[in-house]
Amino acid sequence: MRSLVNKLWRGAVELVYPPVCVLCLDRGDDGRDLCAGCRDDLPRNFIACPRCAEPMTTRGQLCGHCQQRPPDFDRVHAPFVYDFPVAQMIAALKFNGRHGLAPLLGELLADELEGRVATPDVILPVPLHPKRLRERGYNQALELARPLARRRQTSLDTRALRRDHATEALSHLDRKQRRRVIRGAFQLDPAFNARHVALVDDVVTTGSTVGEITRLLRRAGVERVDVWALARTPEARAVKKSGMDARK
Repeated sequence: MRSLVNKLWRGAVELVYPPVCVLCLDRGDDGRDLCAGCRDDLPRNFIACPRCAEPMTTRGQLCGHCQQRPPDFDRVHAPFVYDFPVAQMIAALKFNGRHGLAPLLGELLADELEGRVATPDVILPVPLHPKRLRERGYNQALELARPLARRRQTSLDTRALRRDHATEALSHLDRKQRRRVIRGAFQLDPAFNARHVALVDDVVTTGSTVGEITRLLRRAGVERVDVWALARTPEARAVKKSGMDARK
């Protein structure tokens, strides 16, 4: 009965306030502010490293970095490439106060992961430093994680993981520099207990941030760590990203 009432309510709302595509301003599809055409045109990360989701040209092969130095996490699932217009939507969410994009992007991520990933014991959004959180007003990773937790019917933990140290801008740094800067930035509740964890973030660039968190989780006895991100930045462009990302 509740499901029927919700559907009727959504139908009534859409009659009065029909969804409008945030990209082309056409009528939105499936009750979302994105039309079917624009959704089909999003840059999907079809051919990628099966470990870190680095966009590749050959299907099924590990990227050079994962071959030389396998990451601590088990796998990154990033269905989109950090390119137009996904990059612009993420930037608008993070830096322009477009909080309304969070449910749309979270649902898109949930759709892409449906049937492709196992449900974890707990979902952990990558936290912001308290200063950054006050400036932004919300954590975009947490907002993306909400639809995932609801659809998966699993726990969303916002307290176990915290970011104690503010870090310098990462956008201009290479992989080795990022690892050094991010080292020791996070703390995990000593009482945290789970076997399978999914870390959620908006973008994975080199994997340094989620790698640092994974090492904390491994020391706490976590057996499996998956990373769920909306987009993956191609390694060749990782240090050339827009200066907007320097504020993360």
